[in-house]
Amino acid sequence: MVKMADIYIRGGWVLTLDSNRRIIKKGAVAISDGLIIDVGKREELDPSYKSFSDIVIEAERDIVMPGLVNTHVHLAQGLIRHCADYLPLIKWLKNRVWPLQGNYKPEEALASAKLVVAEMLKTGTTAFLETGLVGRYGPDNIIEFLHESGIRAAVARHVMDLKGYALEENVLHEGLVEPGDTSFKDTLRLYHKYNGLSNRIWIWFGPRTPGAVSLELYRKISETARELNTGITMHLAEVREDVEYTMKSFGKKPVEFAHWLGLTGRNVVLVHVVWVDDEEIMLLSKTGTTVSHNPSSNMKLASGAARISDMLKAGVNVALGTDGGPSNNTYDLMREMKHAALLQPVRTLNAEAIRAEQVVEMATINGARALMIDHLVGSIEKGKRADIIILDYWVPHIHPLVNPISHLAYAASGNDVKHSIIDGKLVVYDRKLLTIDEEKIIEEAEKAAWEVYNRAGICKEPDTVWPIL
Repeated sequence: MVKMADIYIRGGWVLTLDSNRRIIKKGAVAISDGLIIDVGKREELDPSYKSFSDIVIEAERDIVMPGLVNTHVHLAQGLIRHCADYLPLIKWLKNRVWPLQGNYKPEEALASAKLVVAEMLKTGTTAFLETGLVGRYGPDNIIEFLHESGIRAAVARHVMDLKGYALEENVLHEGLVEPGDTSFKDTLRLYHKYNGLSNRIWIWFGPRTPGAVSLELYRKISETARELNTGITMHLAEVREDVEYTMKSFGKKPVEFAHWLGLTGRNVVLVHVVWVDDEEIMLLSKTGTTVSHNPSSNMKLASGAARISDMLKAGVNVALGTDGGPSNNTYDLMREMKHAALLQPVRTLNAEAIRAEQVVEMATINGARALMIDHLVGSIEKGKRADIIILDYWVPHIHPLVNPISHLAYAASGNDVKHSIIDGKLVVYDRKLLTIDEEKIIEEAEKAAWEVYNRAGICKEPDTVWPIL
């Protein structure tokens, strides 16, 4: 029977990530009205769609898979991705990152967000979780740009009423300080204005790290998020100082502290979660709380190696995040898969500590579950929204292709992405952005970065011991 499709993908390997985790050789996918309407073998689907679709993408030498979901992104840090090498977390924040972000103007924060989104779209991310915008960034402009770009996003708005980090008081840069009432009410305003927009934009609560939020405000955030059926994301147990703070101040380990305040559950994404013990891991599993694993950031800042293999064994939903520009230097989630795959064997001295399949799940279906949108995206199945990426495997570093899962985890990078489809619409085709102007974005970011560095009084020259002539 002849059928019509908006887009018909004639793939080489189709990784469905469905409940059976089917891998279809010589597979095909049909898309109509933003939905996946058919998945199967090319020989079975070709008669119905090959000659009767608006767009036919020949992908016989490609890997077709669900779009990647980045569960920890700092949009405001795109402009400052090189600002703080060789520093541990708290010095990194106090001396470089916070002073720069505390000097942003709205147009500069927007330029940063555009730069980050352009990079994510071109490297296979189709949905992401922003960890926390503040008022000085002009969150409305950023959210409206996200909608226009075509990407899918859960956007957290920072909420705070203290100025500390762990046991250090009054360390947050004044340019980032906001009263609790102001930041909380503005999150509600953004929620009522944008939440659910085009079924691609959601507004979450982004409480700052323990030390910057009072117990009363944490509880208020927890209660309100559940009333509104929205999410919460927060950094937790990233460094040893976080454990020292919750133990000394409250007699509770970090995950116990979060649970005590209602900051665990299906709607919560806790970020990093490096310094935890067996009991805390079981609590994460029992409550259905997601952990966003950011291996590059943890390695670069010498924060430690999270117990991801133990969490997966315990049934914790673990997803992947890139973190921000200064702690990673890239927003390429495909690269993050390799770091996640390699870090656990190093941590455990066990080559079987984690499998490539688990890492690919972390970057796709687990990420969708973290954002509470796994009923919409995260796998290639009939009836789901079409968030799909297509990678070129006809390249030396992914060839010969015997096991596409292994190559994704250990060999591929975001530069291998040829096409990206979000909600059934092409946003990247033949490695070119279709919804935003890449050249203009880069030019605006270059100008904005110099202005931020100059205003903050921080040298933008390369931090290198080599002579620059």
